[in-house]
Amino acid sequence: MAAGTETLAYVFRPGTAPRAPALLALHGTGGDELDMLPLASAVAPGTPVLSPRGAVREGAANRWFRRFAEGVFDLDDLRRRAADLSAWIAAARQEHRDALAGRPLVAIGYSNGANIAAAMLLAGHGGAVDAAILLRAQHTLDAAAGLDLLGLPVLLASGVTDPVVPAPEAARLAATLKAAGAAVTHETIPAGHGLDTRDVALAKRFLEGLAAAAAPG
Repeated sequence: MAAGTETLAYVFRPGTAPRAPALLALHGTGGDELDMLPLASAVAPGTPVLSPRGAVREGAANRWFRRFAEGVFDLDDLRRRAADLSAWIAAARQEHRDALAGRPLVAIGYSNGANIAAAMLLAGHGGAVDAAILLRAQHTLDAAAGLDLLGLPVLLASGVTDPVVPAPEAARLAATLKAAGAAVTHETIPAGHGLDTRDVALAKRFLEGLAAAAAPG
């Protein structure tokens, strides 16, 4: 990585599928750089995957940013970590340019990983990725002043019985992203905070739509 870029442990899977989007896999609280690889394989077999580990420790658990309590976030730390992650992604895309060149990079984040991805977009670092799949995300930050996400595609998948993310907070995130110019699809499925096969199906359909939109006419 370039000098001055935050060092994150990560794995990179080059992939075998030609012209497929690449995935930036962002784990939830307590996960690591291996945690999201099975989901990435289920959603997009053979696609390149860049999967870092969050640098914040909460007890024995890895996270992407600090919090004071459940649902009470350290917003200053969140903004700093979002900027750090954006810079890290730029360096990683350069380091792995042979495998990633010409491919859109789609963030796929779960829970805390989805929250850092959404915060990265809303803090003004939308250029780090080309689309985002946010699984069980909630509102954390308001959009930066003057932000225009220029139609950046976002899938937000929420659980109707999620005990961690209240429905109004998921809806607030969707509205905030839409107001900032993102093209948001918000799906609420009969699930809790954990993921299931419906999330995989939604993510696959979203990626197929991206591929179809990018295909030559």
